Amino acid sequence: MSAEATDPGNPEAAGRKRGRPRLELRGLRRIGRAALLGPAARDGLPDALEHVAKVHRGHHPDADLDILSKAYLLAESSHRGQMRKSGEPYITHPLAVTLILAELGAETTTLTASLLHDTVEDTEVTLDQVRAEFGAEVCYLVDGVTKLEKVDYGAAAEPETFRKMLVATGNDVRVMSIKLADRLHNMRTLGVMRPEKQARIAKVTRDVLIPLAERLGVQALKSELEDLVFAILHPEEYATTRRLVRERTDLCRQQPDPLAVIADRVRATLDEAGIGAEVRVVPRHLVSVHRVLLGRGEVTGADLGRLLVLVAEDADCYAVLGELHTCFTPVISEFKDFIASPKFNLYQSLHTAVTGEAGGIAETLIRTHQMHRVAEAGVIALGNPYAPCTGASGADAPEGERADPTRPGWLSRLLEWQRTTPDPDTFWTSLRDDLAQDREITVFCADGLSDGPDGRSADVPGGPSGATGGVIGLPAGASCVDAAYARHGEAAHCCIGARVNGRLATLATVLHDGDSLHLLMAPESATGPSPEWLDHARTPAARLAISRRLSEPLEAGGPSAGPGEAPAGPPAAVTAHEPREVTPASVLAMADLPGAAVRLAGCCTPVPPDSVTGFAVRGGTVTVHRALCPVVARMAATGRQPVGVRWRGAGRTGHGCRVTLLAEAFSRPHLLADLTEAIAAQGAAVVSAAVEPPHEQRVRHTYTLQLPNADGLPSLMRAMRQVPGVFDVLRAGRPRPAAAVRP
Repeated sequence: MSAEATDPGNPEAAGRKRGRPRLELRGLRRIGRAALLGPAARDGLPDALEHVAKVHRGHHPDADLDILSKAYLLAESSHRGQMRKSGEPYITHPLAVTLILAELGAETTTLTASLLHDTVEDTEVTLDQVRAEFGAEVCYLVDGVTKLEKVDYGAAAEPETFRKMLVATGNDVRVMSIKLADRLHNMRTLGVMRPEKQARIAKVTRDVLIPLAERLGVQALKSELEDLVFAILHPEEYATTRRLVRERTDLCRQQPDPLAVIADRVRATLDEAGIGAEVRVVPRHLVSVHRVLLGRGEVTGADLGRLLVLVAEDADCYAVLGELHTCFTPVISEFKDFIASPKFNLYQSLHTAVTGEAGGIAETLIRTHQMHRVAEAGVIALGNPYAPCTGASGADAPEGERADPTRPGWLSRLLEWQRTTPDPDTFWTSLRDDLAQDREITVFCADGLSDGPDGRSADVPGGPSGATGGVIGLPAGASCVDAAYARHGEAAHCCIGARVNGRLATLATVLHDGDSLHLLMAPESATGPSPEWLDHARTPAARLAISRRLSEPLEAGGPSAGPGEAPAGPPAAVTAHEPREVTPASVLAMADLPGAAVRLAGCCTPVPPDSVTGFAVRGGTVTVHRALCPVVARMAATGRQPVGVRWRGAGRTGHGCRVTLLAEAFSRPHLLADLTEAIAAQGAAVVSAAVEPPHEQRVRHTYTLQLPNADGLPSLMRAMRQVPGVFDVLRAGRPRPAAAVRP
C-alpha cells in the first residue's frame, strides 16, 4: 500500500504556481469525499469518477465509460476498509493514479488497469477474476505492475519486481506508464513516511524510474518526479533554488519580464509573416533551474522559462525558425534539429535561442501540436500502440509483425541482457548502470553484414534476434566492443577489429552518432574475449557476456586460462582420426595430439622457423605460440600442460604466413605513409594497423601483415628499420629491451 501526505517543502504548491500539470486539490477533495460516501452513482457514473471521466472525455470524446465505472466499483469494494497512512480511504490512490494518466491522454484500457492496479496485490481479487471481467489485456497490465511477495523473494523482491515489470513492458509499454503514474502519486504523498524510507524510495525513483520516464518520453512525469526527489535528497539546494526562483519571479513582476517581452515580439513577427502559431512562456521546473545555476553560477529572469512556439505542420516549424533567425540575433550553438533526427524517446522539436533587445537570451522550442503532446506524454500520447493498425493503403501490417513505435533499441538491449542475468544483485546494479546512460547514438552497418578479416561479408551465427538489420542503437560513449555484442551476442567473442567510417580501428574505439561500422570477425571464436575488453565495454550486455566467458571453468576442471587464451578441453575428448585442418596454420604446423586442429596464436603470430609450443583450447584445437611469448609463461604458471608442436616439413618456410610487428619511431609527418610503402615494397599485405598517440616525441605503430612466405620476414623487418625515424622493429610478444631508446 502507499502512504499519503504533503511532501517536504510543499513542492506541489510550487508546481501549481509554475503551471506544472498536477492533480488539482479540488479534484483530490472531491475524490476523497466521494470515497467516504461510497460508490453512489449519478447517471450511471460513480461520483468519485466524474472528474476522471471529464478529463478522459476531453482527450477521447467517444470513450466508453461503462468499463471504467465497472473497474471503479470493483476497486472500491475490494479496497473498502483499507486506509492510507494519511487517514484517507485507500481508493483515493488508484483514483489519483488514473487521473494522472487521464490528464496525459491515456486510453480507456490503461485507465481501467490503473484503477485495478493494486487490487491483486492488496486485496482478495485474483488475476483470473480480472481476466474474466475485463479481458486478457487489462489482466496483463495489472499483473505487470503487481509486486512480488517479500515472503517469497526476500531481499530480492524489489529487483525481481522490476525485472518482471520490465519484461512485461517489453510486450506492452503501458505497464510502465501505470507504474510511473503510481510512483508519482506516491512521491507526492511521501511525507508521512520515516525520513530514511523517504530517502530510499527517492533514490530508487532517481536511479530507475526517472530514467525510464525519460526513455519513454513522458516528460511531464519525469520533470515532476525530479523535483520531488530533489526536495527529499537535497533539501538545502532545493530550498535555495526555490527561494531564488521566487525572488526572480517577484522581480519580474516589478519590471518587464524579459521572456514575456520577447514572446510579444515573436508573436508580432510571426503574425506579420502570416504564420499561424501559438507562442507560450513555459516555466522551467526547479531541477532545470538548478542545473542552469550550476552551469552559469547565476540565474536571470530569462532563465526561469523557455518560449514554446506551436504550429500546425512540420513545414511551419522551419518557417518559424527562418523568421526568428532573420528578425532576431540567434545563438547558433544552441540550434538542434530533433525533427529531422528525433531522439530515441520519440521526442521531436526544433531548439534554438534568440537574443532580445535588452540582451536577454530566450531558449525557444518550435514544434507542432502533435509533437508537443508526444513531448509531454511520450508513449502515453500514442494511445494503444497495439491496436490493429493499417497503413495509408489500408493494408494490415505483415503477419507476424507488429508496428510498435514504443519498442526502441534501449529497451530491446535491456531485455536481451536481463535474460542472462539470474543474480538479482547483478541485475539491479546493471540496470542502474544501463539507465544512467542518458543519450543514445545510432551506428550504421553500411551493407547490413559484418566483414570478415579478408574484407568479405561474414555470416556469424549465434547473434541475438534482430541482429540482421543495418542499424545499431547504442548509448553515447559506446565502443566497437559494445557494438559487436549488440549485433552478434555471444558470437562477438571472435571479433578482432573494426572499420569505422572506412578506416581500420581498434575495438576500443569510441563510436559517435552516425558512424558507419564494419566489424571484423575471425573464422573461429576459440580465442575468446580479452580481459582488456571489459575496460572498453560500456553496456551491461557486453560486460556480462565478456565476464561470463572469462570466468568459464576449464572443461577438465583445471585452472583458468591465461589472459587472451581460451580454456583447454580434456585430451580424452579428442578422437584419433585424421587431423582437422580448419585454418591455414595446419599447412605450416602440426601438433602431437591426434585429431587436433591447429591455430597460430594472434598474440605473437609465430612463423617458421620460430621455436614454438602449444596449448589445447576448447574443441580440441591447439594454439601455437612462440616460445618467447609472455602468454606461454602465464600458461605455465597456472599449471597448463604444453602440447608438443612443430613446423611441417622440418621447419620449411615457403608458405604464406601472418605476423604482427611493432615499429618504434620518432614522431614525424608522413611516417605512416613511408612505413606502409616500405611494407608494400616487400610484397606484404597490411591486414590491420594501429598507431598509438605520440609520447615524448616517440610513437609506436602496430601492423598485422600477411607475407607470401616466412622467408621474407627478416628482409621486411630490415626494410622497416631503414625508414627514417624508425629506431626498432619488434615481433609482437617478444620481451622489450631493458633500456629504452631516448630521443
